[in-house]
Amino acid sequence: MMSTVSTEIPERLLQQAQVLVQSGWANNIQELMVESLRRYVESHQDALTEQFIRDDVVWGIHGND
Repeated sequence: MMSTVSTEIPERLLQQAQVLVQSGWANNIQELMVESLRRYVESHQDALTEQFIRDDVVWGIHGND
């Protein structure tokens, strides 16, 4: 399943993305954006999981005050 996301990005970043597509690094802007977001999420997953665990521990110790 795919979803559509609308966002604004700096013009310079779009130009750099277009150069990557034109150079063959991706088939199109959509593919480049999906791959970029996937890599970002994967690279931050450990930190996010750790923060969730820390939040749960704090909640377990102190409750929901």
